[in-house]
Amino acid sequence: MHLRGVVLPDGEQRDVWISDGRVTFAPVEGARTLVADGFLVPGLVDAHCHPAIGPGGPTDLDGAVVNALADRDAGTLLIRDCGQPIDTRALQERADLPRIIRSGRHLALPKRYIPGLGVDLSHPDELPAAVAEQAADGDGWVKLVGDWIDRSVGDLAPLWPDDVLAEAIKVAHEAGARVTAHVFGEDALPGLINAGIDCLEHGTGLDLSLLAEMARRGTALVPTLINIENFPGIADSAGKYPVYAAHMRALHARVGELVGNALDAGVAVYAGSDAGGMIAHGRLVDELEALHRAGMTAEEALAAGSWAAREWLGHPGITEGAPADLLIYDTDPREDLSVLRSPKHIILRGAIIR
Repeated sequence: MHLRGVVLPDGEQRDVWISDGRVTFAPVEGARTLVADGFLVPGLVDAHCHPAIGPGGPTDLDGAVVNALADRDAGTLLIRDCGQPIDTRALQERADLPRIIRSGRHLALPKRYIPGLGVDLSHPDELPAAVAEQAADGDGWVKLVGDWIDRSVGDLAPLWPDDVLAEAIKVAHEAGARVTAHVFGEDALPGLINAGIDCLEHGTGLDLSLLAEMARRGTALVPTLINIENFPGIADSAGKYPVYAAHMRALHARVGELVGNALDAGVAVYAGSDAGGMIAHGRLVDELEALHRAGMTAEEALAAGSWAAREWLGHPGITEGAPADLLIYDTDPREDLSVLRSPKHIILRGAIIR
C-alpha cells in the first residue's frame, strides 16, 4: 500500500509505503494508493486495559476476544493489560486483535481486592517470590494491588510493608520487568514510590511533594480519569464503611488537579481507560478527552495515548521498518480530539481493518 499524508508526531507531509506488514519510506513498486491526503497517526495505546474482564466480571477467552475487538475498532492497536484473571497468550496469536503486553495476574492479599481477579498471597512476605513468578510469565510488567479497603479499619490501607515492596521491586528489575500498582489513597504512596516502582495506576492520593519525587525517579502515572468518575457511586454503595465512603468522595473531589499538577512536576502521564468491569471497552478516546479537560493540550493528550505511550512501552510509531499499526484521519486530531472517533482507515499489522 501507498499512503500520503501528514505523519504524526512530526507533522511532515510525506509518502509512506507498507510492505510485508511494515512501514517504509522507500517507494514500493506496484503499491496501490489507499489515501492521497490525510493524517497518519500511530495506533492508539490503552496503557491500562483488561481484555479478559467485561461488564459482568472475568471472562473466558471468547469474551476477551469480544472486548479486544471493541478496543481495536475504537483505534486502540496496543494494549498494556494491567492484570488478567486468565492466560491471554491466545489473543496475542491473532493477527486481527491489538497487540497486548501482558502483566499477568494482580498480586493481592485475601479479601483485599476484587474476588476472582488476582492471586491472593497468604502472607505479605510472599510478595517477592510471587513477583518473580509473574515477571517470568509476563511480557515485562508486573501488577500489584497497592491499597484497597481494609474492612478491619473501615478505610483504604496499604497491603505491603515498605521493606517487602522494596525487595519485590528489586526482584522484578533484576528479572528485566517493570512494576506498576493500583493505588487510590495516600498512605500506600510513599512506600511504593520509595521502593522504586515504575508506574502508578489511578494515583488519586498524590500530592505535590510525592509528584516531585515521582518526577525525580522517573515514575509514570496512568490516572484512568474516566474510571475515577465512579468514585461517588462506590461511596454511595459503601454505607457500612462511612470513613471509606467519605475518603472516596474526597479523592474524587481532588482529581481535577491531579493531571495538571503531575505535568507541572514533570511526571510522564499516559492514557489508560481501565476498560473492564465498570468501564466498557472501546472508550480510550473518552480518556484522551478527559486528559485534555484536565490540563493537557489536545496534542499532549493524543501523545499520551499514541506515540509517547508507544515509546514508553517499547513499540515504535510510524518509522522506517516499524510494524504498520496506524490510523488515518481526514482532519487533524491534534486540533479536535473528537476526530479520533471516526478513523477513515485502521491498519493493523499491515492489514486494513477498516
